[in-house]
Amino acid sequence: MKDAPSPPRSLLARPLTPEAFAPFGDVVSAGLKSGAAANQGTAVRFDWSAKLESDRAGAKPNLAVFRSVPQPLPFTVKLLEHHPRSSQAFLPMRCSRFLVCVAPTDASGGPDLDGLVAFVCGPGQGVNYHRGVWHHPIIALDAPAEFAMLAWEDGSAEDCVVRQFSTTVSVYLGD
Repeated sequence: MKDAPSPPRSLLARPLTPEAFAPFGDVVSAGLKSGAAANQGTAVRFDWSAKLESDRAGAKPNLAVFRSVPQPLPFTVKLLEHHPRSSQAFLPMRCSRFLVCVAPTDASGGPDLDGLVAFVCGPGQGVNYHRGVWHHPIIALDAPAEFAMLAWEDGSAEDCVVRQFSTTVSVYLGD
């Protein structure tokens, strides 16, 4: 006899903050730490805004652009991915809000769905997933969006590992 599928879970997305996102990566935004005058005083430069990393000598940095179609809420999470050898940064180029879903790693090396959390990112916020962090692909909200993405890639299967689930999680917006 087959086991009955697990009922779908619900999850409330909360606003993105550096403290809440810290176990998974970095929030990339101007003004999170002290800056220095730059460009003859016409700008402020904020250095070391994210922990960019790769542990493969043969991998090259890939700066790509993603165009995302907005998704309705609630959003159903059916899979997560991770990049076991590289960090991955998403910096909005044209975006109002986007949804980020992340999970810790379980004892077997897969995503721990019980620890899944969701964040709503606002204008001026980007994210940098630390190497190996399980996350859902970028989800635009409200309107089409464009993101610059930076990761180190060499064309191997370790560039991106995807896990699909038999259970789903519905993500709603929280307060």
